Amino acid sequence: MEITGGATGRMGPLSGVRRGRSRPYIPSVLRSRVEVGSHGALSLISKVPSLHVLDNPAWSALTGNQRRLGQFVGAAARFDPEISPFGAFAVEPGPSEWADMAELVGPGGVVATTGCTGTPPPGWILEFDGTGVQMTGERLVVESAGRAIGSDEVAPLGADDADDILELVDLTRPGPFAPRTYEFGGYVPIRRHGQLVAMAGERMRPEGWAEVSAVSTHPEHRRQGLAELLVRVVVAGIVAREETPYLHTGVDNVDAIRLYEAMGFTIRRHTRFVGARAPGEPTPTT
Repeated sequence: MEITGGATGRMGPLSGVRRGRSRPYIPSVLRSRVEVGSHGALSLISKVPSLHVLDNPAWSALTGNQRRLGQFVGAAARFDPEISPFGAFAVEPGPSEWADMAELVGPGGVVATTGCTGTPPPGWILEFDGTGVQMTGERLVVESAGRAIGSDEVAPLGADDADDILELVDLTRPGPFAPRTYEFGGYVPIRRHGQLVAMAGERMRPEGWAEVSAVSTHPEHRRQGLAELLVRVVVAGIVAREETPYLHTGVDNVDAIRLYEAMGFTIRRHTRFVGARAPGEPTPTT
């Protein structure tokens, strides 16, 4: 869950933001249980309730804008585990959906879920089970992503920065992070004298929305407003694509919630985060 710094900066009006659709795209693996609806959208005949895309954001992202990053078995999906530990279910999972997920992650594999989470069945090991808040930014005002940030060095992060990114993540623990999480895109850093001291980026992108994530500031550079400044830059990039920003943080992370509210985010819902390990021993790597 993300923690940010203090507020700075002049802001202008938010405009052109597109609302997310109410039902996610359903991939071919579920076609035996779908029908074609209005505008050609696919929807589950009997099992998928009428959900807003943010009610099941990982599934909505994996079956929509971020399909290329996903893997599927039946009614279960996950991101490439090198990119993110998050997976998702099309519906509130029962035994068959958990069986799909077990096949997908493999023996001893770990998956994090939110939205449709359910309770892991016997044989699965519960790694964590917590509550967060989902906050949305329909009413945000933003500043230009190109605004100068003093003498700090700002350039997009990529593969060449992987070691620096993981070092900062190890210090700050911003939430579930994998070796190639930066491939979600939108990652903006602040460097000082070549050292990565703060960053923020994007994660799940249901249609019409983009999640602000991995907000991190080196312990020696906190309380300078760096993290919030980067959140504003990331948000500006999201709005420039005519998408709406949203984020998650821990329900007990009072300081972060207060700051995000001051920026213009509002709490949309409380949501559950579950991490579980599949039955069996992991297959040894060679």
